[in-house]
Amino acid sequence: MVEFKCNLKKYRQMANLTQEELAKIVNVRRETIQRLESGKYNPSIKLAVDVSKALNVSIEDIFIFD
Repeated sequence: MVEFKCNLKKYRQMANLTQEELAKIVNVRRETIQRLESGKYNPSIKLAVDVSKALNVSIEDIFIFD
């Protein structure tokens, strides 16, 4: 079974963005960002790329699949 870890909250806070602000940038609902941060939602490739670009952090640093 693949374990999913997410560092999104850390990098979002480093960028001084709220969940709502990041959600608007990547065109999703705030709840989607909240679920990503809590590890309850695996991002699509497009969403992972969009979040990575918005935060200027590599996908591998934000989303970790072990």
